[in-house]
Amino acid sequence: MTQVPMLLFWSTWLCVALLSACQPSADKMMVLTTDASYSASLSNDGNIALVSTANNGVQVWDLTGPSISYQWLQGKQDNTSNVIDTAISANNTFAATMSSDSLAIWRLDDGSSVGWWSLPSYAQSVAIANNGQTLVGLVDGSVVSLSPQKNRLIQFLGHQEKVNNVSISADGETALSGGNDGKVMLWNSQTGQPMQQWQMDSRITKVLINDSGSLSFAADITGNANLWHSNSGDSLSQLDIKRRQMNFSAARFVKNDTQLLTGTPSKEIFLWQVDSGKKTGHWQVQLSKNTQNRGAVVYSVAMTTQGSIVSISSQGLIEYWQ
Repeated sequence: MTQVPMLLFWSTWLCVALLSACQPSADKMMVLTTDASYSASLSNDGNIALVSTANNGVQVWDLTGPSISYQWLQGKQDNTSNVIDTAISANNTFAATMSSDSLAIWRLDDGSSVGWWSLPSYAQSVAIANNGQTLVGLVDGSVVSLSPQKNRLIQFLGHQEKVNNVSISADGETALSGGNDGKVMLWNSQTGQPMQQWQMDSRITKVLINDSGSLSFAADITGNANLWHSNSGDSLSQLDIKRRQMNFSAARFVKNDTQLLTGTPSKEIFLWQVDSGKKTGHWQVQLSKNTQNRGAVVYSVAMTTQGSIVSISSQGLIEYWQ
């Protein structure tokens, strides 16, 4: 009677071992920080990284070196950081750093500060466009849309519950937001006028609009992940997720918007075909040596101009796959 359970045990162990062995190791890895990190962002081309560290502020890395370009402090006199989210514009001109109650915008060419703003409610997510237009999703269900060039701020009120994630087109005109109400809202960032609305089954964890604003993506906590044509609102595809649940901590359109690169809070990176939703690649980030934390959140993913996939995780590691 004990043989069947033992056979099942060894079969399961073998399957897990084979699955782990099939995950390709990174071709190149760099340790950016051994400090605890709260957030990190990669530029579209994978050449710049922002890392919000616990004790050394927000570090701006030139990954072609690699070397630290700048170190920014927000809201405190010492080096400790309270920045919980970061963003880089598609053209590598601006960066945004956000604490729970404040927003700072910076220039990446010289590291100078564009400005600092206090926020009306607890902040959840930040996104920034090529012209500095910035979105901040708030727990009160609103989204702040700030134009530092025009010194203008509007507040979008299209959600009934807290806004978990925001994204903005490269030109700063089109905004995408998702909240606990399961709503995915596409709207004009200059006027607050809604353009499209999609309803998903549960709270939204990730939204993404491509640089041109023509494609919208959203995923909810139950593992539903959909792509739409922004202009018409028509469905494009649904990611072919085989698991009962999958959450996304990072997402980026790559290869001229034909593929979608995603990261999860459980060390995984996936590559998907946009038109079909089919998975075409799967990788797993590594753990730092001597770390006590056995998990890793994939903070950001990108694809270099040479076609390599690059990630940055909560382990403080930059990893590359061909």
